[in-house]
This record gives sequence, C-alpha cells and structure tokens, in this order.
Amino acid sequence: MERREPQEPTAGGDGDRLPEPADASAPEDTDGGAPPQERSGGDSSGAPGSPGAPDSSEAPEAPGALESPEASDPPGGKRRGPWARRLRRTALALVLVLLVPLLAAETALRINYTGDPADGTYTRGRDAVWLGHAWVDGRKKDADIDALARRLKGTGIRDLYVHSGPLEHDGTLPESAYPRARWLIESVHRELPGVRVQAWLGDILAPEHPEALHLERAESRAAILRSTRQILDTGYDGVHFDLEPLHSGDGDYLKLLDALHEETSSRDVPLSVAAHQIDPLPGFHSFWGTLTGHPKWWSQEFFGQVARRVDQIAVMSYDTMQPLEGTYGGYVAQQTALALEVTPPSTDLLMGLPFFKENRFGHWAHAETVPAAVRGVRLGLSRTDADRPRFGVALYVDFAATEADWAAYREGWVNEP
Repeated sequence: MERREPQEPTAGGDGDRLPEPADASAPEDTDGGAPPQERSGGDSSGAPGSPGAPDSSEAPEAPGALESPEASDPPGGKRRGPWARRLRRTALALVLVLLVPLLAAETALRINYTGDPADGTYTRGRDAVWLGHAWVDGRKKDADIDALARRLKGTGIRDLYVHSGPLEHDGTLPESAYPRARWLIESVHRELPGVRVQAWLGDILAPEHPEALHLERAESRAAILRSTRQILDTGYDGVHFDLEPLHSGDGDYLKLLDALHEETSSRDVPLSVAAHQIDPLPGFHSFWGTLTGHPKWWSQEFFGQVARRVDQIAVMSYDTMQPLEGTYGGYVAQQTALALEVTPPSTDLLMGLPFFKENRFGHWAHAETVPAAVRGVRLGLSRTDADRPRFGVALYVDFAATEADWAAYREGWVNEP
C-alpha cells in the first residue's frame, strides 16, 4: 500500500482533509506504503458409458480383492473417473507453480539479511522525520516544541517534513490548511538551529482515483507550482511532495518535477519527494499492475529519473507484504542497494523506517520493525556504497512512534551506546 499519513489523534476532531489511504489489499506504498499502498475440463475416458468403461459382463473379482479408491463407489452410487484425478493434479500443480517461486524469493531475502554491516555505516546527519498536521493547525504549543527539541537532540535529523496540506484535487492549496506554520518555523529555527522545516504536500492521484488530482492536466501542474510558491513564501525551508499512487514511467510527473525544481533552485531550498519502492524483480510493477490494477512499484530506471530531478528522495520502504522480520530486513537491504545504484551522488537518498504499528495485508507489525529496517539499510549501504555521504533514514511518523522505535533508531543508526 502507498503510505498515507495515519489518522492522527485529534483534540475535538481534525477538520483537515487528509489523503485517503490506498487500498491495503492492493499494495502500493499506503505505501502503501506506504511504506504502506492486493493480491479446466478432464478426460472422460473411463466414465460410465464411454468406450473405456468396464464391461459389466466380465466376471466379478474374487472375494477379498482390494478396489482402488478411484474405482470404489462413493455414497450416492456415482463413480469418480480420471477427470477427478486430473483436477486434483492440476490444482496441485498450480499451487506449486505459485508457492515454489514465492518460497525461493523469501529464502533469498532472508539470506540477504545475513552478514555484518560495514564499520561506519551510521548516520551522516542527513536524516528526516515526517510530522503530523497538528504542528501547523494550532494543536501544538510551545511545550511541544521543547519536547521535540529534547527528542531530536543528538540525533542525525536535519529535516522535518511537516504535513501542511493536502492539496485540493485541482492542485490548489488553501492557506487555512497551515495557519500556525510561521510559529512552527520560527520556533524550530530558534530551538533547533540547522534543522530545516519542509512543507509536506500531497494528494491522491488519477487514474486509480478518477475524482482526484490529474497530473496529465497542464492546469493542475500549473496550480501545484503556484501552491509551492505560495507555501514557500510563508517561510518554509523546502517542500516535500508525496503524490500517490504514482505509476512508474509517469512522464507528467517528471514534467512537474522539472518545473518545481526550477522554482526551488531559484530560492535555494530543497525539492524533496517520497518515492515508491523499486521493482524487487525486473518488470514486477507491470506484472502486479496487470494482476491487481495497482502497479505499486517503480522500475529502477524511473526511480533514477525521479532522483535526478530532485534534491532529496525518501523511499517508503514499509508496507512491503513481508511476513517475517528477517525477510523484511532483507527486502530493505535490497531496496537500499537498488536505490543507491541509480541515485546520483548529488541527491540525498533516505530510506524510510516504520515508526508505526499496523496489522493488515501488506503490513505486519511483528515483521516490519525499526531494528530490522535499520539493519537492512546498513547492509544495503555496506554492499553498495558504504561511504556515500548524502544518505540517511526518514522516520514515519512522529505521532505513531513509540519509545522503543526511537530507542532502536538511536541505538542502531545513530550508534549511541
């Protein structure tokens, strides 16, 4: 599933319209993932009355002779012919055709989780965290800023993706969506020098949601660009887009990124995007899209095309359908390596960590843990580009995180004793 912002706890109700979650039964992303973003006739020879049927005139078998199960008459007097055996064999063959490749893939992922990460594969001070809408709608106060500063002290977090939308389906953004943005930005700059506050914007997309945002419409892309100028004028240090479900190869999305990057570059602020996972097997997005109508993954080539158009790309490496902690960690290691291979050194690459707990098809909390994700990230980094400086992790999401999640991040990635 494509990952959407989970329902944030509200005091008296949250009036803003959040992007609706993608169908958890058709992963891709919520993440998605989201992180979190679904899943013959027989031969009648031997049947009564056929040329191969037994001749009733033949002498009966000797008393005590054993009949085969197929030849015995079931209750009701009807006999099962070879078609029944063929049906059972066909069903077994289908199960094996599906099960054997799956078991092989899961075994490969578990093996990918073995070994030791390289020394020094820890935070480079370029990590990020997604923050909920409460930070800009008036629910958070000065005491919350103090607590956030204490929470982030000594970590590698440099960017805050603050939910400041969503965009309307025509690409516009009402200013009423972020009334306390200036307060937040000024407070963070005062209490957390060097930490950037980015506006997290997004919406659900056509064609999977026909009533939603249509990137193929030039007027919609133009409206998104105007919305970006509008929110950067508020004082944000950058803009982070999460548009889902975004199909691999979407040329209109690439056109949008080109226009957005020209704008952000002119202001010397980063353009950041949340990215779908990469095909675990070549062309897998096409296969899954044909099967479910929801492609979920991006091709590695398309991922690289996106990464070259932005300053920062964060992989939603959760909502993976993995059933075990070991296979999830191996999957994250593979995703890390695939992303590193096509992300230019000039772009920050961040791998998502699941700071939330859900149990549904596409995401199992016992499997998708922060320790497994961190270890997978370090393994993928070690095997591909251990010294990559512009690399980090992104924590999803602040209001669903537990103390155990924060402790695992600090111990495994920040390398606190």
